[in-house]
Amino acid sequence: MDHSQPSHADRLEAEADRAARGGDAAAARRLLEQATALAPDRGETWLKLAAMCRATSDLDGALAAVSGALKVDPLDFVPLLLKANLLDRTGQDAAAGETYGFALAQLPETVPPHLAALVDEARRRHAAHVAAAAARLAAAAAGAEAALDDRERSRFARFQSNALRRTRPYHSEPTHFHYPGLAEREFHDREDFPWLAELEGAADALRAEFERVMAAEHAELVPYIQYPDDVPLRQWAELNRNRAWTAIHLVQNGVTVAANARHCPAAMALLAQLDQPDIPRRGPNAMFSLLAPGAHIPPHTGVANTRLVCHLALIVPPGCWFRVGAETRDWEAGKAWVFDDTIEHEALNPSDALRVVFITDTWHPDLSPAERDAVAAVLAATDPAGPTEGL
Repeated sequence: MDHSQPSHADRLEAEADRAARGGDAAAARRLLEQATALAPDRGETWLKLAAMCRATSDLDGALAAVSGALKVDPLDFVPLLLKANLLDRTGQDAAAGETYGFALAQLPETVPPHLAALVDEARRRHAAHVAAAAARLAAAAAGAEAALDDRERSRFARFQSNALRRTRPYHSEPTHFHYPGLAEREFHDREDFPWLAELEGAADALRAEFERVMAAEHAELVPYIQYPDDVPLRQWAELNRNRAWTAIHLVQNGVTVAANARHCPAAMALLAQLDQPDIPRRGPNAMFSLLAPGAHIPPHTGVANTRLVCHLALIVPPGCWFRVGAETRDWEAGKAWVFDDTIEHEALNPSDALRVVFITDTWHPDLSPAERDAVAAVLAATDPAGPTEGL
């Protein structure tokens, strides 16, 4: 059999193309219906059929043809966009809005010029659809929401946001150590860490100590990320040994860095009062974290979900932000938060000045004292020379 010869479906499609160029949309449609029946796995042929259906004012037929293309590839951007537009034109507003969202989720990096206006319309229509759905959900939940406390209201707001696909769930994905059953929260509730107020009260003192240690002749300012080149940690490729993100360690993997700590008595006294993971050769950890002007910390995850990380912002130029999962916050000088660094997070300093944050760690509050001891025993028995960050 000579496979170089055009198939019957090929010949029908070629004849349909000639009919379409000649202005005979009805004939082209009939030929394309035969071609799709013979070769239903050709998405492009289905799209040609949809175009001829539109040309003959049969929007329902066009929808059926676009569905044929989506059976070939359900995530194909163009037929998804065309389906949404056809649903819109046939008055199916809710389905159109939802499908515009599906299409935008598959938006290519470069949009063909002939689709640019349709993509703009897709964004507008999907935004209107989500806004209408949000208003409907808010009205439905108004009575029940009034009974929620502040902590519950925050979680309920995220529930609604996820339902509307404005956000999505993010989960703890540690690079090395995952302890099951611990609550996954991007930013943890302040109420669970009463010592945050004391930490914030020391912000001015810590800022002064940062300036003192920076001025010290023998202070150790090192890149935050330092791994051998042959370690397979792709998330750090662009920042490995990069001085755009540096640290002045006060305590590193449980060892006090004397050259720095001796300039920071207030910080060391404060750390002595905190309930940090005390694990031989692993923790606790505390440092001043410096992010250079224009520097971006790419999305990444931490090592173990048994500990959480605390940030106290000390020097914050305008525009500096920090994202954990679906929540993005601006740092505010003198304010602290606790987050789960095993949930994807990233940061940006878009300014022309240095950003400085005091960082320390704490146990996950869901761990019992006995579990902490058990976790510490396991982590202490692992190889500290391996490709892990300080825990």
